[in-house]
Amino acid sequence: MARPRSFDEDRVLDTAMRTFWANGYESTSTRDLCEALGLDRSSVYNAFTNKRELFKRALTRYMDATTADQLRILDNHELPAIERIRALFAKILQTEAENRRDGYGLGCLTVNTTMELAGRDPEIALMLDRNTEQRVVNLSAVIESGQVGGDIGSTRDPAELARFVNAVIAGIRVAAQGGADDATIEAIAATAMDALA
Repeated sequence: MARPRSFDEDRVLDTAMRTFWANGYESTSTRDLCEALGLDRSSVYNAFTNKRELFKRALTRYMDATTADQLRILDNHELPAIERIRALFAKILQTEAENRRDGYGLGCLTVNTTMELAGRDPEIALMLDRNTEQRVVNLSAVIESGQVGGDIGSTRDPAELARFVNAVIAGIRVAAQGGADDATIEAIAATAMDALA
């Protein structure tokens, strides 16, 4: 009979996610993970096979959580479409402020992973592409409803605008990670909002 796990898998995945998010995949060693998780190497490998599998699980957890947060904001039909997008930017700015350490943000685990791994790991690239497409579909639906309702003035294709908004969000994350202050990233978001109006 297999011995039951003596740890909380959700807590382990959250901790692994934060460790990869702060350090990147390549710069996070198995020893780093074991220390952060408070587990020995055999426990980590028995539960997750290897570092890559643990990373994939942690990345999936991050993508699921951030996409669900975005969808909660975008699905708030009590607000006009343009205000839902403004609320999404406000959430991004708030998250960046909360995650800033010594003047630098953590960025976004999906953006960081795109830059680090997507060009050389087809499986990770596919995971990231699927997540991006889901977010673009959600944004596109809100933008289209705003165009129909008249609160979004841009006549560009909703999917193009959704990709633009998604790219601006990624840019905000990278800028914050590079040390851009609150005023700078707020101006980036405001400029994007002006482009939609």
